[in-house]
Amino acid sequence: LYFVWPEKHRYIWLLISSYYFYMCWNAKYALLLLLSTVVTYLCGLLLNFFDQCKQFDANRKKWKKVCVAGSFVVNLSILFFFKYFNFAFTNLAIIAGRVGIHLQQPVFEVLLPVGISFYTFQALGYMIDVYRGEVEVEKNIFRYALFVSFFPQLVAGPIERSKNLLGQMRNIEEIKIWNARKVTSGAILMVWGLFMKMVIADRVSILVDTVFDNYRMYGSTELIAAALGFTLQIYCDFGSYSMIAIGAAKIMGFTLMENFNAPYFAKNIRDFWGRWHISLSTWFRDYLYIPLGGNRKGRFRKAVNTMVVFLVSGLWHGASWSFVVWGGIHGFYQVIGDALIPFRTKLKEKLQINTDCFSWRLLQTMTTFLLVAFAWIFFRSNSIMGALIFIKPTPWVLFNDGLYNLGLNRTEMNILIVSIFILVVVDLIRVKKNMTIDSFLFTQNIWFEWVVIICLMFMIVTFGEYGPTFDAKQFIYFQF
Repeated sequence: LYFVWPEKHRYIWLLISSYYFYMCWNAKYALLLLLSTVVTYLCGLLLNFFDQCKQFDANRKKWKKVCVAGSFVVNLSILFFFKYFNFAFTNLAIIAGRVGIHLQQPVFEVLLPVGISFYTFQALGYMIDVYRGEVEVEKNIFRYALFVSFFPQLVAGPIERSKNLLGQMRNIEEIKIWNARKVTSGAILMVWGLFMKMVIADRVSILVDTVFDNYRMYGSTELIAAALGFTLQIYCDFGSYSMIAIGAAKIMGFTLMENFNAPYFAKNIRDFWGRWHISLSTWFRDYLYIPLGGNRKGRFRKAVNTMVVFLVSGLWHGASWSFVVWGGIHGFYQVIGDALIPFRTKLKEKLQINTDCFSWRLLQTMTTFLLVAFAWIFFRSNSIMGALIFIKPTPWVLFNDGLYNLGLNRTEMNILIVSIFILVVVDLIRVKKNMTIDSFLFTQNIWFEWVVIICLMFMIVTFGEYGPTFDAKQFIYFQF
């Protein structure tokens, strides 16, 4: 219907579709989405009002800050209640118990609204952009509501910026529909996303869940395999959703921001965060790190700001100390990495290490990958203690059949290995040629393009993990 809808009112149909999409999960929670939308919309109008009225000249900045603060309080209060209340009260009760005060915790059995962290941050980002004067206030509430609720990226990102997505929605009548190249490109991205999710992520999750759910039973080989498996799973699971979202939007003529760029080929942790969950890492950079002072107030303040950002990033992912520790580990990596730059530079000069060669780049990539994989253990574990037990030293056996007793038989393991090889090839193309899979295929002969697409579709249908005997896995980032 979108393709035959009157051009000027396409956004109305997309808005209806987006709310229907969200309400299919839980109709009542669409009210929270609407509340966040209305609050930030009205805040934007107020900010524009303060800018236009001369009577606010003397105290304009103060009133604008009050307006922004009020919007933050409302939106973050909703987020806190549904996502963090039980976690905060539990920790408060523990602290109170240490000093002899007993607190009876109220029981709130509420379902976490899917995607609440994503659409809340997207709406708050718009409000900050209006406050800074970086984007014009949107006066059409339906168009703004579509920006907040656009269904391809509503529940798991990318977290879009108003300058990009809202700007396209304001000119929706100028979007050329049935653009053959965009439709084909979007479809290829969706197929690749389905391959990453159904063939790789859901398959390796069987091994990962088997070990993480019973980690006390296994030795080092199985634990390392599970840790590396989750490193692969989290990338293919989350990256696949972003790929499908970007592809679906592209078919309709919209361009969403890139969210992943071959992250496991990063040369250091800073490079990793320039490639992983790009929409969130840049959100924290622009709306938290830079306002805190960034790197403009000395090395110590930069280190503090970095740790704050990563600790908050960990908490954003979930109400658990294991997420906070995961964020803290990445912040620690960055702080230590910055502090050791002079030492590393002198060491390379003294040892005459050639840094312009394949072996050095390989060492950088492997070191970064292992550091990231180690941190993922805390992300995946249910508790900090569980993560610490998971990484304990245990008897080590490399060459046995233990890996084939973790939920995947030899056939399934071989399918996984072939799929990983395909993933590595696609990411290598991304790194070496700076091309996503769709743009790379467009540079090839038509027969090659179709062979690749048909093979991917065949693998999805044949080797995808679905059906009555398989417990279908929802996207991991739906819980955030």
